[in-house]
Amino acid sequence: MNISAQSSGIGASGQTVPSLRLSKVTRSFNEGENELHILRGADLSIAAGEMVALVAPSGTGKSTLLHIAGLLEKPDSGDVYVGSRSCNDLSDDERTAMRRNDVGFVYQFHHLLPEFTALENIMMPQMIRGLSKPVAAERALELLNYMRMGARAEHRPAELSGGEQQRVAIARAVANAPRILLLDEPTGNLDPKTGSYVFEALQALVRASGVAALFATHNMELAGRMDRIITLQNGLVVPLR
Repeated sequence: MNISAQSSGIGASGQTVPSLRLSKVTRSFNEGENELHILRGADLSIAAGEMVALVAPSGTGKSTLLHIAGLLEKPDSGDVYVGSRSCNDLSDDERTAMRRNDVGFVYQFHHLLPEFTALENIMMPQMIRGLSKPVAAERALELLNYMRMGARAEHRPAELSGGEQQRVAIARAVANAPRILLLDEPTGNLDPKTGSYVFEALQALVRASGVAALFATHNMELAGRMDRIITLQNGLVVPLR
């Protein structure tokens, strides 16, 4: 089965280009008469197949960083690179296409479409991208089998456990073989045993596919099992390990 992410490519210097790079990103918000400086020149690079834990208290800019990395928000200054491509000057249509093809999202709640089966939920983003129904169904079933969910392919979300729902959500997020996978507390609603099982399935998928994963979590035990741990301090990305 081919579950590989899209290649990040090789730069002019001959070095491998990171799948995701944030360069001197700033972001501020107005709150009444005050201006809140959330990001103050944040830098971050994540390589293909690397899993990075983002551990930071609420209010420090964790969600803002994820939204900018996922092209849901634009920075006030600085740039976001997906592979070697700068995203600063992309049109809204180009940003939408890049989110659809190059970025996968997994949230604390699975956000699966309740009226569709697990298989159909994973087929959906592929068909939106333009793949035929048979091709989308074949890849969706391959991903479900990889996540040990093949026997539940025809079940709707309400018929799945919390851990099963999250595994389907992860499979859906990588259905279009993105370069980048952004995860916001995907195990936060699960008990520790189920959360650990979902994490192991996710980690295996990251290694096998080569997707670059940024995993926001408050769970230090899970964070310790990733390649790196980063946090946000005074609007900057700071390594913890």
